[in-house]
Amino acid sequence: MRKTLTIMERRTLEERIDDTTTVNLTKKDPNPINLTDGAAEKVAELIAAEGVEELLALRVSVKPGGCSGFNYDMYFDSEFADDDIVREFGGVKVVVDASSAELLNGSTLEYSDSLQGAGFHITNPNATRTCGCGNSFS
Repeated sequence: MRKTLTIMERRTLEERIDDTTTVNLTKKDPNPINLTDGAAEKVAELIAAEGVEELLALRVSVKPGGCSGFNYDMYFDSEFADDDIVREFGGVKVVVDASSAELLNGSTLEYSDSLQGAGFHITNPNATRTCGCGNSFS
């Protein structure tokens, strides 16, 4: 049986299709993830609010799961492995493990604070498909 889509259903489907991107993975960015100035400022503020004496860095990783195959994970960490990639943006250290670096290559972490909400968002040029929640990709 064939279902006729309403105008709203069609627009929603078209918006989801427009969110899909394809990227050539041959060019490597030296930074697996870049932070905008706003993201670096917010991360620095959150680290300061932790009130600990040890050096904290923002760890960004990719884990299997979610409705599209992978989930982003971000948390503060004070332990680093030998093969971690460590970069600094506006005084904030960002750590990415080697396997996540391949999936994040060239990504950007942004922070926005508006009337519609506040939060972090990762723009990943390697994502061929994302879900509506914005937290998972493939």
